[in-house]
Amino acid sequence: MNKAYNATYIFGITLVATLGGLLFGYDTAVISGAEKSIQAYLIHSLGFGAFAHGVTVSSALIGCIIGGAVSGFLSNRLGRKRTLQLAGFLFFTSALGSACPEFLFFEKDNPTMGLLVMFNFYRVWGGIGVGLASAVCPTYIGEIAPAEIRGRLVSCNQFAIIFGMLVVYFVNWGIANGQTIAWINDIGWRYMFASEAIPAGLFFMLLFFVPETPRYLALVGQEQKALSVLEKINAVGERAKEILSEIKDTLHEGTKAKIFSYGKKVIIIGILLSVFQQFVGINVVLYYAPRIFESMGVARDASMLQTIVMGLVNVIFTVLAIITVDKWGRKPLLITGSVGMAIGMIALSVLSWFDIISIHTLLFIIIFSASFMMSWGPICWVYISELFPNKIRGQAVAIAVAFQWFANFLISSTYPGMMEFSSSFTYSFYGAMAILSALFVWKMVPETKGKSLEQIEKIWKK
Repeated sequence: MNKAYNATYIFGITLVATLGGLLFGYDTAVISGAEKSIQAYLIHSLGFGAFAHGVTVSSALIGCIIGGAVSGFLSNRLGRKRTLQLAGFLFFTSALGSACPEFLFFEKDNPTMGLLVMFNFYRVWGGIGVGLASAVCPTYIGEIAPAEIRGRLVSCNQFAIIFGMLVVYFVNWGIANGQTIAWINDIGWRYMFASEAIPAGLFFMLLFFVPETPRYLALVGQEQKALSVLEKINAVGERAKEILSEIKDTLHEGTKAKIFSYGKKVIIIGILLSVFQQFVGINVVLYYAPRIFESMGVARDASMLQTIVMGLVNVIFTVLAIITVDKWGRKPLLITGSVGMAIGMIALSVLSWFDIISIHTLLFIIIFSASFMMSWGPICWVYISELFPNKIRGQAVAIAVAFQWFANFLISSTYPGMMEFSSSFTYSFYGAMAILSALFVWKMVPETKGKSLEQIEKIWKK
């Protein structure tokens, strides 16, 4: 039986788009190897404590909130493709600026408040790129992909995010391996940030060779271009014209619509999916992984090596989600993942309460992380890319993603202070959020497996 789509063409486009996801993961995880050096070079040198450290480690998330919030405006004004190119430019310049925040205005080895502000500026600058990519990459893939493989293709973006994290774990370990702490604190952390410029430049250039999405082209009245892209995507004769007709039917009232045109429920579900994805505490594990392992008595080099082990586990379980999302459905995976995360975090809380923190605790961190990667990691992005109707997708995705990054910032920046108060309470809080996330999905979230974007839109019209 012949496929009703041009797999080679679609996968080629998806591969380029998912480089944005790779950079998303790379940029957010690069700080895990450099955060102790930044603490030594800037935070402690200026006499600041845990709060300033938490904010500096998480400062990119401020940019992510901004990027997520403006992504709808930019993707509707510039298009999905050009917005991704803008993100690539922001990634590239942020990588170089974060590596050398002294450039032009400050002296090396002379930490000042101004230098701390400039470092955070470059991290926020790159965070805007992450925010744009996090919203527009899954939207781009979702608008290109045929319904029968959309879940898998959008999940590939999450695979790219996790792969980007794994790559940077290897890069950070390779830079730090065999080096003295003094060298890492002086030079090594700069190499870690600068390394991101290579994939960022590649992403920017390759985007010149992919098309704009047919749904965006139809939204702005370029129907002939939309049909041309659809004809390349779909291998069956009249299928492209049928899909274009379905798209036009959802746009017949005009290209603009108020955000609550389809009711408040769809927006609330999108926001809560985003918030729960962060409130379960995944980015605490990703950002502070080496520090968590060091707290168990592991040497610094070995702790970075263990983040690689965790990264490999994340990749394996993300692949599991890619394989199963279009077979088992979205809801079963989310609920199963929530249960696994709750088990992992509650176990960590109990062990922490009794001060049984050892290398064996790695097992429960892996259970938590693997459960997230087979469920909320990719599936949340699948839902965000497909849940919203065509006319409000840009605005609605921007709102959901902005809430996601705000939740991310809130959780990540409060983690050091919460841990100083009580590590057991901290982990039990994340476990409680995992339980609530399962109940939310069970009660409120519809199943969208196998439906076209236009068919999903009819759920909200009802």
